[in-house]
Amino acid sequence: MKFLLNLLRIIVGVLFIFSGLIKANDPLGLSYKMDEFFEVLHLGFMSHYSLVYSVAMNTFEIVCGVAILIGYRMRLFSWLILLLIAFFTFLTAYALFSGTVRECGCFGDCIKLSPAETFWKDVALLVMILVIFLYRNKIGPLFGTKANGALMLVSLIFSLGIQWYTLVHLPIVDCLGYKVGNNIPEKMKLPPGAHPDVYETVLIYKKDGKEKEFTTENFPWNDSTWVYVDRKDKLVKEGDGEPPIKDFILTDFDGGNQTEAILTETTPVYLFLVKDVKEAGDGWQRKMAVLQSMAKQGKCYIYGVTASTKDQVAPFVKANGLEFQFLNMDGTAIKTAGRSNPCLLLLEKGTIKGKWSYHDLPFAID
Repeated sequence: MKFLLNLLRIIVGVLFIFSGLIKANDPLGLSYKMDEFFEVLHLGFMSHYSLVYSVAMNTFEIVCGVAILIGYRMRLFSWLILLLIAFFTFLTAYALFSGTVRECGCFGDCIKLSPAETFWKDVALLVMILVIFLYRNKIGPLFGTKANGALMLVSLIFSLGIQWYTLVHLPIVDCLGYKVGNNIPEKMKLPPGAHPDVYETVLIYKKDGKEKEFTTENFPWNDSTWVYVDRKDKLVKEGDGEPPIKDFILTDFDGGNQTEAILTETTPVYLFLVKDVKEAGDGWQRKMAVLQSMAKQGKCYIYGVTASTKDQVAPFVKANGLEFQFLNMDGTAIKTAGRSNPCLLLLEKGTIKGKWSYHDLPFAID
């Protein structure tokens, strides 16, 4: 029995530390996934604190994993980790059986698991943790009191420190489609052998005070008394894959599509991503002035990319001395492309050659 308990605590401890570290590499990514859960659970008010929850959960997961691994205060941490895995199992079960969330984000964006795979992984962990919980009194500390306490303190500081670093800079390991070296047009294609979602257009018409949904196959073309109300796209068949990069569409404020021109430009193009100009960080202005002088010399092009409106962008441009055109892009695509606000991308013929947080812009100031 002792061998089994030690084996289980090694498996559980390592998995929790591994899972926590992967998500700690990109706490913003987990906060976005939390926002998705809050929306479907009608808990939108909690979205204001999703980043705080993300950092806390990642830290808690790592610290609990270390505690189980070294046998630190098992009476307390066996309860905590049991409650944590019960919570995770509920979330993954909801994602699987409700169908409203495609991925739970349990291993971040680095390891993609289907809802079914994630749920059964958590069920297996729940069983192992129940065994640990029931026999927790038989698990002793791996080291002495001081050594175990020091390891716990180090794990706490490390888990918070790595998340601070990735939030100030960028994820240490970029697992998204916009990582340096990727070609955006190539990443906008479906993986080989994958099939996209299939949608059917549903038309909603009204007659005699009653609304009814029609498709193009059963629409009453010969009855002109039906009054149009709305249309929607209904998912008919779920695809088995999706492109790593979605919704990369750059338009000017007049609606003109500039995507193709930018992705095929032979001169280096810098995209200054500012998802929301009202929430943009500060301290990058002098380095951006250096980049603007390079653009004036014909060495590159610069475009701002934002989800904000033209009226919101105008005062932002004036206040920060920016002299380049801003384009619109979907906010989700922007926060996927750059995990800081602002973030700078360097493109050459559509290939990402560089990516920097606004804290780390690579331009020397005289």
